[in-house]
Amino acid sequence: MRSRLLAAAVLVLATAGCSTAPAPAPTEPPPAAPPTAAAPTGMPPVTDPHNVYAAAGANMLSDAVRGAKPLVYVPETKSGDVQVIDPTTFQTVGTYHLGGELQHVVPSWDMRTLYATDDTTNKIVPFDPTTGTPGAPIPVVDPYNMYATPDGTSAISVAEARRKLVFYDPHTWQEQGELPTPDCAGIDHADYTPDGRTAVFTCEFAGRVAVVDLEHRTLLRMIDLPTRNTMMGPQDIKLAPDGSVFYIADSDQNGVWVLDGAATHVVREIPTGGGAHGLYLSRDATRLYVTNRHEGSVSVLDAYTGDPVAKWWIPGGGSPDMGNVTADGTQLWLSGRYDRAVYVLSTADGSLIRKIDVGDGPHGLCVWPQPGRYSLGHTGITR
Repeated sequence: MRSRLLAAAVLVLATAGCSTAPAPAPTEPPPAAPPTAAAPTGMPPVTDPHNVYAAAGANMLSDAVRGAKPLVYVPETKSGDVQVIDPTTFQTVGTYHLGGELQHVVPSWDMRTLYATDDTTNKIVPFDPTTGTPGAPIPVVDPYNMYATPDGTSAISVAEARRKLVFYDPHTWQEQGELPTPDCAGIDHADYTPDGRTAVFTCEFAGRVAVVDLEHRTLLRMIDLPTRNTMMGPQDIKLAPDGSVFYIADSDQNGVWVLDGAATHVVREIPTGGGAHGLYLSRDATRLYVTNRHEGSVSVLDAYTGDPVAKWWIPGGGSPDMGNVTADGTQLWLSGRYDRAVYVLSTADGSLIRKIDVGDGPHGLCVWPQPGRYSLGHTGITR
């Protein structure tokens, strides 16, 4: 997910080797299985089993976000700034120096607050989406990334350097407990089963994923990927709309692993491009956009089958990383991690609408507002 230089005595990351075991022969993903347990109390029910994102379609804005200014928030790991962009004019309307190493701008479960996460000084900084301005920092342990439980009862700090998940009350920010994941070096991205009871977290520096029981806050199992890339391995993860599989981007594998929907084994591999990194769905959830950070492209897959649909190249090259689709579904905004840039692509044909200069190290870009009833976190995973 990122190139962070840490002393070897703290974490042995870059020195770990990569296995070369061949991936299994491609097979078709299994059909979606119905949830085996009821959803947690407080989680909005799935409205369409064939598409868990059905309530986050184009312009389906909830009352919680109707007062939000349409803005794009760009956290910068190197400068310590959050740059705020007007998506209509493509002009920067605010730059806020928060210090530290800013990783992602994350919407809260209730979609009423955005948080800039900073893992080096152990803080999150709230942004008011009605004004686009920051508030006072809140102490949080190592928030490299942040998610919410599907029922909204906890915010989860993904403490990458400390190999653990730290659970917080999302209103008081009092710590509720933690779950160590000692065998998940580089824990960073997550997604959830349709019933909201199980989460799958990627382990970038271990070449595996961690499967977590959210109700009991226990580690169910670790799953090794067929090739265990441990330098810049598994990155973003996304549940297929029908819940049949999870897609896992793997930068060193230059493609996407397909994990079965029950999170028990890898089904197959989908090659995409150099440095496969971020995963984003089209507004109707029929297309999956895979950012290939090292080759400056975006692969478009069928979100249900994983079949390749198209490949979009950024003119002049680039390093597309994280971002999201606009509320109306017409644009895909991505940070250019190594190029001090933000790219705005048309979702109709992948053409570059605008390249915007920003500060140093743009990372977990957040497009706001987003459709949906609630946010699972990251850069705006909504359902």
